[in-house]
This record gives sequence, C-alpha cells and structure tokens, in this order.
Amino acid sequence: MLSTLTVLGIAVGLAMDAFAVSISYGCGLRTFSLKVMLWVAAAFAVFQGGMTLLGFLAGSAFSGYIEAFDHFVAFGLLVFIGGKMIREAFSSEDRCELIDPEAIDLRRLLLLSVATSIDALAVGLSFALLEVRILRASLIIALVTLVFSMTGVKAGHVLHRFFGRKVEILGGLILIAIGIRILVSHLQAA
Repeated sequence: MLSTLTVLGIAVGLAMDAFAVSISYGCGLRTFSLKVMLWVAAAFAVFQGGMTLLGFLAGSAFSGYIEAFDHFVAFGLLVFIGGKMIREAFSSEDRCELIDPEAIDLRRLLLLSVATSIDALAVGLSFALLEVRILRASLIIALVTLVFSMTGVKAGHVLHRFFGRKVEILGGLILIAIGIRILVSHLQAA
C-alpha cells in the first residue's frame, strides 16, 4: 500500500506537465484572465484524475497475471515516464502563443489535457499493481494538478521569462525516485 506522501509525490510529478503547459497559457495572456485560469486548471485536473482512474481499471483487469513481477513493472513505468519528461524538457522550446481570454479554444485545451495526462494513465496502471486506494489517489492527483495549473497560469503571466518547460525536469526526477523506492522496498521485503 502506497502512503499518502508517496501518492502526493507522484501527483506533484504528474502535475509538472500541466504546470508547464499552464505557464505557456499564462504567458500568452496580455491581461490576466481568471476565466482562462479556471478553464485550464479544471480541464487538466479532470483529465489527470480521470486518466489515473482509467489506467487503474485497465491494470486491474490483468494485475493477477503479473503479480510476481509487478514491482518491476511499476518501476519501469515510473522511470520511463520520468525519463520522458526530462528528455522533453531539454528538447522543447519555450514559447508563448498569444491567447484571447474571451475565446478559449476548447479543442486545443482538450488536446492539451489529453496529452498532459497520458502519463497519468501509465501511473494508474502501476497503481493497480500496488494496491492503491484509487479514488483517493485520483482525487489527490486531480487536486494537485488543479493547484499547480492555476499557479502555472498566474506565474506564466507574471514571470514567464523565468519559467518554462524546464520545470518538467523536477517532475521527472520525482517520478524516477518514487520508482526506485518502490523497487527497493519490494526487493528488501522479498
């Protein structure tokens, strides 16, 4: 069973993608918009929490088949996701696209919400292998994403020169550290 602190750490790691994209929304606003901040944060939170739950349901369907090596699967998924986040942080350009606060592009927001929550789907799969209380974990992930996304929009608007996609490095490192912790704790218990 994962502790609340571990789930919170995973939530912070997952929220880094949404935080980085939220910064780009914020830096594209000429004038701050509470409406944009709430739309972006809500969309990212719903998808992060929902994809975690969806991944858990999919993982639960076949967890009995891989129970003997589930800790290696969880470790591999978290290290893969963390490494991907770090790689993307170094390969992506920081750019601000001008956003009209009165005409939110829902299609674009939906695509970004799905794209930033794919990692949550994989984490949900690993949660199915680790006996996690999924509703609580999904809610924590959604709430952390909500707060990070709101903060990201505001920070992007105010301090866009100091932030960017490089924040994903921290998220990637957090996920890798949690993956290592899961693997070590299972190996020590064996």
